[in-house]
Amino acid sequence: MKYVGNYLNHFIHIPKIYTIHYFEYMKDFIFTGETHNFWEFIYVDKGMVRINMGNTVHLLNKGDIAFHKPNEFHAVEATGEIAPNLIVISFECKNSAMNFFKRQILQLDERDRALLADILIEARKFFDCPLNDPYMKYMPQKEIVPDGTEHLIQLYLELFLIRLYRRYNGPTDASALSAVKNSADVFNRIADYMELNISSHLTLEQICKDNMISRSQLQKVFQKECNQGVIEYFSTKKIEAAKQMIRNGKLNLSQISEQLGYSSLHYFSRQFKKITDMSPSEYASSVKAITEGK
Repeated sequence: MKYVGNYLNHFIHIPKIYTIHYFEYMKDFIFTGETHNFWEFIYVDKGMVRINMGNTVHLLNKGDIAFHKPNEFHAVEATGEIAPNLIVISFECKNSAMNFFKRQILQLDERDRALLADILIEARKFFDCPLNDPYMKYMPQKEIVPDGTEHLIQLYLELFLIRLYRRYNGPTDASALSAVKNSADVFNRIADYMELNISSHLTLEQICKDNMISRSQLQKVFQKECNQGVIEYFSTKKIEAAKQMIRNGKLNLSQISEQLGYSSLHYFSRQFKKITDMSPSEYASSVKAITEGK
């Protein structure tokens, strides 16, 4: 008997990417709106924003994602209270499965967020331009990119959309979901604990004691869920909090350093530059310029 192959159909296929952006806005940013004949989604990584979805207005909080169908008017503005971080990706997709996403507002889990992070990592390798310019409509690609980069962007984005579709619209294997959920629940619980203690100098021992978890289990969960060490993750979160405080514009750098529990302004600046490749003052200047369209 001869082998007979099976043709693989595309449930969701993305042949074209228009933009991949990661924005860090000031708390008073406004984008007045546009329409275009392809899909776009906006994900709130930090803070909150108000969006127009056609003729309706919605408030998106941290963890929310909203989908704009082709030719739908959409606009976004910060609420004036919290400086937001946003991921915006626009793409072409003609599959009927996309009808599910029309005017949808959903919530992402940790694995969804990890896929978005993977897309951003590959996008920085692929595009010969910054990802933080809200007015850029053409993103040129680099002359030389690592093998498979654009294919990975396509695969990660398709997987991201299929995961959302299945979770909100299709059957799920209960045992597999339970295993993922247990790890994600532990991670989310400790991540929430870290946010509550963002001004503290946490150690591994303190985190384990307060959350009744062994060091090995804690490290295993963080490697699985975010591919980072525990203290590395906490340090990154402290700097993200500092970036948001800078964009909120209510405190000076010394006050931010003190509020986040750093031993000195010098140490805070050194940690900030280690993680962002910019000093706090350089970051403040660059974000202000981007927000004002300079």
